Amino acid sequence: MRYPEAIENLISKLSVLPSVGPKTAERYAFYLLRQSNEKLKSLAEAIRELKEKTLVCSSCLAISEKNPCSICSDLNRLKEIICVVENTQDLLSLEATKQYHGQYFVLGGLINTIEDVKPSDLNIELLLKRIDKEKIKEVILALNFNLEGETTSLYLSKILAGKVKISRLAKGLPAGSDLEYADETTLASALKYRNEIK
Repeated sequence: MRYPEAIENLISKLSVLPSVGPKTAERYAFYLLRQSNEKLKSLAEAIRELKEKTLVCSSCLAISEKNPCSICSDLNRLKEIICVVENTQDLLSLEATKQYHGQYFVLGGLINTIEDVKPSDLNIELLLKRIDKEKIKEVILALNFNLEGETTSLYLSKILAGKVKISRLAKGLPAGSDLEYADETTLASALKYRNEIK
């Protein structure tokens, strides 16, 4: 016996979401089946509005409600510094710290040879144009400390060398972590980027 076609179709659609396999999609489908029509309509409306009520900022390429976004249109932001991030989620994580007051730029991914993501697939040309046009003095590379992030940072460092000051987020042990549970790469970075105690 098979599920009704409507359920099979929903399971198939949900299975394409990140981290959602067939069994999880099946659980979601049956959860949704038990919801009221009003809740399902509300969910469908939220999904429908996702593309209609969001756009991409023409300056930083972050997903926003308006163009330019609230950060790019803020006259109090430092204009000569750009923090380069992979995506809008990373931008919002950094912004939540309230420690950075410059501009942002969203690359739209990371170089990934396994998935055939090349530099030309990212927003690197737009970044270079913005650096030249806005006379940027410093670029902060705020990319993940994984193979793809390191590869992308190295590539950007090479093409930006001599044009602007380049910096990266410090890497090492997170606050509250135990040394015994840290991997070798993290420990090595923590040692390499250690700070002097004054």
